[in-house]
Amino acid sequence: MDKIFLVKKDFVNSRIDRWIRRNIGQVPQSLIEKNLRNKNVTINKVKVKSSYKLKIDDKIYLNNFNPTFHYHLNKKKKYIPSKRDIKDSEALIVENNDNFCVINKPYGLAVQGGSKIKKNLVDLITENKIFQNSKPFIVHRIDKETSGILIIAKNRKYAQLFTSLFRIRKIHKSYLSICHGKIEKVKDIIADDLIRYDKDKKISEHAITNYKVLDKNSNSTLLILNPITGRKHQIRKQLFSIGYPIIGDLKYNYPENKINKNNNLMLHAYSIKFMINGIKYKYTVNVPDYFKKMLLKKRLTLFKYP
Repeated sequence: MDKIFLVKKDFVNSRIDRWIRRNIGQVPQSLIEKNLRNKNVTINKVKVKSSYKLKIDDKIYLNNFNPTFHYHLNKKKKYIPSKRDIKDSEALIVENNDNFCVINKPYGLAVQGGSKIKKNLVDLITENKIFQNSKPFIVHRIDKETSGILIIAKNRKYAQLFTSLFRIRKIHKSYLSICHGKIEKVKDIIADDLIRYDKDKKISEHAITNYKVLDKNSNSTLLILNPITGRKHQIRKQLFSIGYPIIGDLKYNYPENKINKNNNLMLHAYSIKFMINGIKYKYTVNVPDYFKKMLLKKRLTLFKYP
């Protein structure tokens, strides 16, 4: 018997293969292609390709297509937050409206779950009352070890809008960081090529970050940084590459700086600003207590920054 799904506005212009992954499960692309060819998955009972973009009120027919059971896929264990977790998550909300919310993500909480990550922000915030009539769309990420500001769209229209704004660099982010060593230049631009690997494939990506020194002494420096590009671990990699790794970074650091593994990563997504329909938005979140304690320990001052 066919299972029939009606396409709602949140999935208009979404590819059918992406719809399947989001609503059915993490199905391999090859399996999706095979079932589309065999008409086990059709749109309005018509054969389509995986690139087909959904329209409002399209009917998706699944005929004997249940990959979770028939193809023995490993289903990711979903994090189910407790009532206490859900209640505590309310304190993370900086802004909430019909189209997006702004979250102050704490240190140690991953944005999304994975094979080795159970507790995560998406599953937590989904259960919050602000998503009763919608669901979260992640439009950018910050590392698990990084604290601070994060935008989450509440519908596909704004998810696509934010994605476009990030792509054309119309969303401006500022980070605060405490790093090892005394940086002499008061302000500068770090521009280099960062290397990452996708399985065995080596990928080089150009990265640009502006920084300004807020305070410094003989052994440490407080910075505000504005990444122009958005590469994975960009700020962490770039500060390490110029010889001033972030305090508490156990990945991009020198061995002598990894002695105290109890230090949190001293990188905080401090502010974000953008414009939509002529309206300017700016949000800031204070640094966490452990960041303030490190400032005192290193005899550094935030000046006008909270």
